[in-house]
Amino acid sequence: MKQFFAGRRARVRLVSFLAAGGAVLAGLALQGQLQARQARQALAQHYQYAFSELTAAAAQLDSALQKGLYATSPSLRAALWAQAFRSALSAQTALGNLPYGNVELAQTAAFLAKTGDYAISLARDAGEELSQAEWDTLSDLSGRAERLSLSLQEIQGDLYAGTLEPEDLYAAQDQLSRTDGGGAGEASGTTYQDIEAQFSELPTLIYDGPFSDHLSGRAALALEGLEEVSREEAQAAAARFFSLSPALFSPTSEGNGALPTYGFSAVVDGGEVWVEVTRTGGRVLSVLNSRAVGPARLSQEEGVALAARQLEALGYPGMAETYFMEQEGRLTVNFASVQDGAVCYPDLIKVTVALDTGSIVGFEARNYLMSHTLRDLPAPAVTREQAQRQVGGGLTIQNSRLAVIPTAGAYEVLCYEFQCETAAGEHCLIYVDAQTGEEEQILLLLEDESGTLVR
Repeated sequence: MKQFFAGRRARVRLVSFLAAGGAVLAGLALQGQLQARQARQALAQHYQYAFSELTAAAAQLDSALQKGLYATSPSLRAALWAQAFRSALSAQTALGNLPYGNVELAQTAAFLAKTGDYAISLARDAGEELSQAEWDTLSDLSGRAERLSLSLQEIQGDLYAGTLEPEDLYAAQDQLSRTDGGGAGEASGTTYQDIEAQFSELPTLIYDGPFSDHLSGRAALALEGLEEVSREEAQAAAARFFSLSPALFSPTSEGNGALPTYGFSAVVDGGEVWVEVTRTGGRVLSVLNSRAVGPARLSQEEGVALAARQLEALGYPGMAETYFMEQEGRLTVNFASVQDGAVCYPDLIKVTVALDTGSIVGFEARNYLMSHTLRDLPAPAVTREQAQRQVGGGLTIQNSRLAVIPTAGAYEVLCYEFQCETAAGEHCLIYVDAQTGEEEQILLLLEDESGTLVR
């Protein structure tokens, strides 16, 4: 009997040891799988980052080349050629970090290298007008860069949507290794499929982004001389924005930095809203409403008019509507202040209206609070007719007006703004300094049924 129980205990111990060993092996296998998965995820993130860098650089290259076609100021031309060179170089670097080693992309790399070289050669002679041959070559390069940029944006949209994996070389090859068979001599390169982009990274709402650097490190001009408010006073200001009781708003945060704020949240209109109020002056800085927007019952034109009325009711009279963009039933309208007939673009306020009910679901006044002041605007030293001579060939002027635009640093420039149409039916804005008559800035407009974007 003892031998029976001893044998049984031995078998139990053996089974236990085997089970434990199996558990250890399973654990090691699982750990190996997890480590392999983490490694794949890290590699995928690296590839996605490289692809984002390539997409951004290609879009910047496209933008610089397009603007260069119409630039007349030597200094602006030099800056654009230098930007094109840097963008081409960045794109080459990003291209080298992608996992497409078995894909024939030599012509793409050659296109980027030769385009960068061509741009830097133009920069050396920026004081001279483009010859017709140079203009034709630049136009060809610009068209190819645009098609490359659009294709990269579409592929990046697939990457973010999860319909294309970065390491899927065969799927990548199907989309990337399509070469324009037309040939273009020295400018030849991969142009990818000529399709409408599904993802757009660089364009942003008009005058919000192209001039963003001018705000860094500055005091808020619109808040100068105002007293600091308490949290309770800021809470009351947040409630007044919605004509609601302050008791509905709960403190959530305190922002520091160049524009210190108090943050509040509340449940309003079927969604949670977040409101930031400046500690100096108690002005509403931003509003964001998370509620789902239903089917639109207002047109874009009605939404713009409603946003203007509500902005005036909030204490911002004399604001001019500039451009707007609709996304998923939310219409964001940009407004700028007007002084002496000139639109002051640094004083930007964005109002987002829900097109189902007409309520405000977004508000952003940072640029306005940072920049708005009573300006000492000089009388133009050049006439409108003299300024429009700086508008490049191939452009048709549709309308014009005076405008104040920000530049690098804390500087602002009074310009003539010329809205122009290209031979292809696209639109751009040309800014000519009203004092010197020199071309100051070019913005390309991207227009569709949703609104207007700029780059």
